[in-house]
Amino acid sequence: MSDQNPVFIPGPTNIPDRLRRAMMIQTRDHRAPDFVETLRPVLEQSKKVFGTKDGQIITFPASGTGGWEAAVSNTLSPGDKVLIARYGMFSHRWIDLCQRHGLDVQIIECDWGTGAPAAEFEKVLKADTTHAIKSVMVTHNETATGVLSDIGAVCRAMNAAGHPALLMVDAVSSLASVPFKMDDWGVDICVSGSQKGFMLTTGMAILAVSPKALAAMETAKLPRTFFDFRDMMKANASGGFPYTPPLQLIFGLKESLDMLFEEGLENVYARHHRLAEGVRRAVAAWGLKLVAKSPDLRSRLPCLWRVLRRWPRPDEGQSLPHWPSGDADRGHGSVGPCHHRNGHGRSRLSDYTGQRRCRGAGLFPQVAG
Repeated sequence: MSDQNPVFIPGPTNIPDRLRRAMMIQTRDHRAPDFVETLRPVLEQSKKVFGTKDGQIITFPASGTGGWEAAVSNTLSPGDKVLIARYGMFSHRWIDLCQRHGLDVQIIECDWGTGAPAAEFEKVLKADTTHAIKSVMVTHNETATGVLSDIGAVCRAMNAAGHPALLMVDAVSSLASVPFKMDDWGVDICVSGSQKGFMLTTGMAILAVSPKALAAMETAKLPRTFFDFRDMMKANASGGFPYTPPLQLIFGLKESLDMLFEEGLENVYARHHRLAEGVRRAVAAWGLKLVAKSPDLRSRLPCLWRVLRRWPRPDEGQSLPHWPSGDADRGHGSVGPCHHRNGHGRSRLSDYTGQRRCRGAGLFPQVAG
């Protein structure tokens, strides 16, 4: 019997018992041949989830924020100009990280509840005739607003502008839960993490890096040591790590990939769509409104909606007492305490519990896939 108390926050997400058991291993020699036999297939198989054949998978013992820092520090130099739109808390944090690294950040301000403004990106990039902008940075799934942006549209805008900037995408909360097509979309660096779609504990930043981004690494002058792509790739080539690896998370990732491929990625994506649609119908039944400005922006992962009164202060608690079991979350950032965020979970346990929870609230009997 599972002892889980299912959480319905955007993340970290529920950890299936199968993955907890996979991570519950004793310390092993990470220089032994059996570790080499584990690490190499994990890196190679992860490419399927990113939707890449050409990209290099690089991991670091860190959360998604560490992945952002690795992406920036390995490809850019002090004073480089980057283009970012601010439309939620996590795009805002990426802006902050770039500014702290001494980059020249050109910001497109957007209403929270909107997504990545492809048309505005195209306009700015066309005007940049000297190609001063070195990177465009986009948050795929903005959990602070419940918005999923169209990365393909951003890529088409960059192509229409004929601009050579790198395209970096924060997919920390979206990868392995919604389709991601790194090669097809022309993404140069995709940043993800272990604690969302991969259903593991926090502690591993997982990146996919294109050949174009690897080439940029050769001239990048921002300082990096712990997050140096070159050190990690050199060690990985012989099946090792440049320092002590997060052994338990690597074994967990191996099992996570097995689970995802056994279910089938398309089935995983359909499950998230089903749960999201169920919550959206519940919100409509309550007479409340989603924060996402239009249906095409609605995330399949968290849903965020406006509530009729403020959420409690942190010392007053954050869970919804009238929903059957589990914890949910309140609004994040400028959307404030008068909003509620509901994550739909990442495992099959969440599928079952989510439907039970909504039926228990008397909302709807079943949602078709």
